[in-house]
Amino acid sequence: MTIKNNLFTTLVLTLPFLSVPHVITPALTPQANQFVADKKYNIAQLGAVGDGVTLNTKAIQTVIDDCAKNGGGTVVIPKGTFLSGAIFLKPGVNIEIQADGVLKGSTNIEDYPKLMTRIEGHFEPWRAALINGDKVDHLKITGKGTLDGSGSPFWKKFYAQREKVSGTTNLDVERPRLAFIRDSKDVLISGINFKDSGFWNLHLYRDKGVTVEDCRFEAAHRSKPDDHAPSSDGIDVDSSQDIIIRRCFFAVGDDDIALKGTKGPFAMDDKDSPPVENIRISDCVFEAGGGVVTCGSEATIVRNVKIERCEARGVNVLRLKLRPDTPQQYEDISLTDITMTGNSTLLKVTPWTQYFDLKGQTPPKSLIKNVRIENVNGSCAAFGEIKGTPTSAIEPLQLKNIDIKVTEFKITPETQKYLKLNNVVVNGKTI
Repeated sequence: MTIKNNLFTTLVLTLPFLSVPHVITPALTPQANQFVADKKYNIAQLGAVGDGVTLNTKAIQTVIDDCAKNGGGTVVIPKGTFLSGAIFLKPGVNIEIQADGVLKGSTNIEDYPKLMTRIEGHFEPWRAALINGDKVDHLKITGKGTLDGSGSPFWKKFYAQREKVSGTTNLDVERPRLAFIRDSKDVLISGINFKDSGFWNLHLYRDKGVTVEDCRFEAAHRSKPDDHAPSSDGIDVDSSQDIIIRRCFFAVGDDDIALKGTKGPFAMDDKDSPPVENIRISDCVFEAGGGVVTCGSEATIVRNVKIERCEARGVNVLRLKLRPDTPQQYEDISLTDITMTGNSTLLKVTPWTQYFDLKGQTPPKSLIKNVRIENVNGSCAAFGEIKGTPTSAIEPLQLKNIDIKVTEFKITPETQKYLKLNNVVVNGKTI
């Protein structure tokens, strides 16, 4: 047996057509990492106070650091409300937020240090998130507890500034994200309630192989204007690949799932912004927000995206933004088995001119190719629209097996030009 195993190992290492990683990297398997996951560090037993008042930033960071020094494990946030500023994860350190456990963000912006970070398609000094992870391969953030961003004071400050200064942008008022994970592989985020983030909820940048499952993303979205959560995106998939999002619930004040990259006329040359590729979204509910999937506030290349078995209760099913200053390619995007209810819209493909800067360059070209929407039923407020730009090339979107009731149904000639219909029924009539 020993001779056979040695021979097999020799063959694997010398023959290029055999799969090497499954043989020579057993440390990547769950079984090999089990000894790390079994080491628990309960923050309440190690100096943190869950009274919702005591600031625990230093105590929690100390537990994380000690966990890393001792070979890794799981930092446990038990029942209680643990107030904290920004904390920074280390390789080998997982987080478990148990039921009735809350990691609650401080409302003092100074508890989130300013550092050079990725935000809105580029790097600039900006406040850290509540949870930060950099090069934390195999990270697990799990449990049935809550990440609470205490967002309301940050939202009100933003609206007050916008009232005073016309043209106030998202980045003119500092607000922390709930979680920022960058440059990491094989990440699992499961069961967590993301609540009332000051800015984006979960920002994934240049990650590969991330699963987000059974999570809730909620922020104020229907109350009075000064308590509506601005820029409270659910998940921002930024320059990342091989991402799975499943069985999640979204009710936020901005984009539900945003696929992001960079922006500007030189975007294709930005090596910090690889394409967004291989995205799988399934069995999710979208109750409020900008859209099941949105591409374009900052996006260059987005391809191979599959959305299936989702419910859109009051959002755009598909939102593609066309920036006049950015070369964009959206291709191989499919949505199947979608149920629509409430104040939702099937599709919206239009120019997005809120903020743009051509930097003296000729407007770049954009391409939308191989977009398919199939097996959609239910009722909605509007069918939607498609409107190109002078430099955009839009191949007709393929709509197949659609049967919906629309409160206000109209299709402009331009929208119709960009549609290829197969068995599309609206208000009982085939179009």
